[in-house]
Amino acid sequence: MASMTSAEPAFAEAWLPLAKVGGASLYVGDCLEWLAEQPRHAFHGVVTDPPYGIVEYTAREQRKLRMGQGGVWRLPPAFDGHQRSPLPRFTTLTAEDLDGLCSFFRTWTEVLVPVLVPGSHVLVASNPLVSHLVAGAVCSGGLERRGEVVRLVMTMRGGDRPKNAHEEFSDVSVMPRSKWEPWLLFRKPLEGRVQDNLRTWGTGGLRRVSDEKPFSDVIESTPTRRAERKLAPHPSLKPQAFLRQVVRAILPLGSGVVLDPFAGSGSTLAAAERVGYCSVGVERDPTYARLAVSAIPKLRDYEPGPGRLSTRSR
Repeated sequence: MASMTSAEPAFAEAWLPLAKVGGASLYVGDCLEWLAEQPRHAFHGVVTDPPYGIVEYTAREQRKLRMGQGGVWRLPPAFDGHQRSPLPRFTTLTAEDLDGLCSFFRTWTEVLVPVLVPGSHVLVASNPLVSHLVAGAVCSGGLERRGEVVRLVMTMRGGDRPKNAHEEFSDVSVMPRSKWEPWLLFRKPLEGRVQDNLRTWGTGGLRRVSDEKPFSDVIESTPTRRAERKLAPHPSLKPQAFLRQVVRAILPLGSGVVLDPFAGSGSTLAAAERVGYCSVGVERDPTYARLAVSAIPKLRDYEPGPGRLSTRSR
């Protein structure tokens, strides 16, 4: 793969990376604390899949998940010999939980903005039930809303009949079966015009797929395959076939540093490695961080198979 990385910025000396894999650096810690101590203008784009409702990634709920006890997490039964991935039940969130979500994402944005160069794009995975709250909080924190990338995928969320009354109301679905996932797109305000910002900072737009084809806000996808989940068993793992497309698009000139402040099992960093970008990830949970160290090279080298995108830098 051709390299399109730039030199990694000098991060705060108090933080040492847990590991480096090629051009990817992984740190363990709370991203709010980590971001607050980093130099200005260190990053050129963000692709991240944050904890949607915050509650589901608290130590208490993660402990329940790992013990198979559920809690906020819905633990689906095996189906056709395949174990479905657990999903957070956002209908259980209280008004206080939702207020906390808004407060968290506003604070996160406020500490994120200074470390981004002007014109940096920020792509944030969300969920239809809370995306409006996340979008409002991020905009109030200082980023501009630039649209939404729709991941067309059957998520297995919704479509169920009323619990304990499925026979009585057999023609009723409590919620529509979800077939899409919103990824919210934002941008740090430009310095001057787009072309001025591109010349100065290398940011301000999105990288085209080709000369003939611009980056689109609708991307067909599939659920993460079982073989890929074995490489990185994280409950929110997104497929490399999708991530490689959005990570590639986030740096318009093909150079810079991509940040994932909610790194999880390192899937964004693996996608950046695959397309030839320098990247930095921060993960609070030591268990997931240790998983990421081994998963990044495996996901980087993972081939989605016939009919699936296999993006390499061009």
